[in-house]
Amino acid sequence: MQAPGEAEAQCASLCKNHKAHAVASEDMDTLTFGAPRFLRHVTDLSFKKSPVTEFEVPKVLEELGLTMGQFIDLCILSGCDYCENIKGIGGQRALKLIRQHGCIEEVVQNLHKRYTVPEDWPYQEVRTLFKQPNVCTEIPDFQWTSADKEGLVNFLAFENSFSSDRVEKAVEKIKAASDKYSPAGRAKLLTPVANLSGSTEKESKCVLGASGQGLRSRTAIQVCSSSSSGFRYGSSSSKPLVLGRQSGVHVKPPTFSFI
Repeated sequence: MQAPGEAEAQCASLCKNHKAHAVASEDMDTLTFGAPRFLRHVTDLSFKKSPVTEFEVPKVLEELGLTMGQFIDLCILSGCDYCENIKGIGGQRALKLIRQHGCIEEVVQNLHKRYTVPEDWPYQEVRTLFKQPNVCTEIPDFQWTSADKEGLVNFLAFENSFSSDRVEKAVEKIKAASDKYSPAGRAKLLTPVANLSGSTEKESKCVLGASGQGLRSRTAIQVCSSSSSGFRYGSSSSKPLVLGRQSGVHVKPPTFSFI
């Protein structure tokens, strides 16, 4: 499928229309386009040793206490790819202002004079872009077949200059995963064992707040769900905000911002 506009917007649309389970990307605008489920660190080689982090938009909104429209304004206010932000306003302060005033228009009207709003700031056009992106609406039913090694190598390596060796290795990984999770492969994985005593199952970590502060989620499928939130806002700390679930157990979770 060829996206007529932003690839993240098209992928978010596929996910919202139940054509895909999640969107894997390093671009956090994927959340702003409304992808219900977003996976980070799946393909970026620079994060090879870091765990995959999963975000679910309903849980993100719940923990932030925002509507989707307010979340979009938060992302624009704190800085995005499509317009400059107000100098001196980052993620923490933007969250505080949106919670206090509700939308960018009210924030601008009540902004302290030490902040300067960019001239002809196109935040309204950017807001429309996020809410009504240019995407293909005629989505066909995908047929999930075995990976076409020859076709992938021709398209990625010969037509688009990817490393043929890297593409071939990726195809082998896809085939191995497909075989592992086929009906026959799942049957092998579910073979009962006699004794589970002494098992050391690792819990997922639900990270809410500045990097290094975590709350244990009750089960592996509860993403960002907790009775008390450690999410901090309006702090003078320069630490970036963290909101997502990480697989595995690491002493020091990787640092990243939500926009």
